[in-house]
Amino acid sequence: MSEKLRVAVYPGSFDPVTFGHLDIIRRSAKQFDQLIVAVLNNTSKNPLFSVEERKEMLREVTSDIPNVTVDSFRDLLVRFMKSRNANVIIRGIRSVTDFEYELTLASTNHLLDSEIDTIFMMTNPKYSYLSSSIVKEIAQFKGEVTELVPQAVERRLIEKYK
Repeated sequence: MSEKLRVAVYPGSFDPVTFGHLDIIRRSAKQFDQLIVAVLNNTSKNPLFSVEERKEMLREVTSDIPNVTVDSFRDLLVRFMKSRNANVIIRGIRSVTDFEYELTLASTNHLLDSEIDTIFMMTNPKYSYLSSSIVKEIAQFKGEVTELVPQAVERRLIEKYK
């Protein structure tokens, strides 16, 4: 009898993907047979990059990780997970504030589907301050983002803010 694949989902807006996100992706990919990086199509936000652009960037920066796939969703996360046979949510935690917010989401997701677990992964301390919002603000004012995002993302930010 074949063993069930361990499939996890790392959801987020990834607008844009940062080295902090990439650190969580790489570390999570080591723990699961398949990691699905799922771009949230959040209609209440006004993103800099389209869902397709974010997926392209994620595919480019994770192309060397064979068990990572990139997808998107606009439904409840638990429904998306069921459709992908996943039962673990990966969430990166930078601070106590993040933890309080993420704990609420995890509890809600567990209420919606008790078979889904959330794993909190502490961000590497060197990325504890890093967010997509900070990256966009720096890039908007032509600041240096080389240490914050992969080169492919930096190129796209420069293009967006020309």
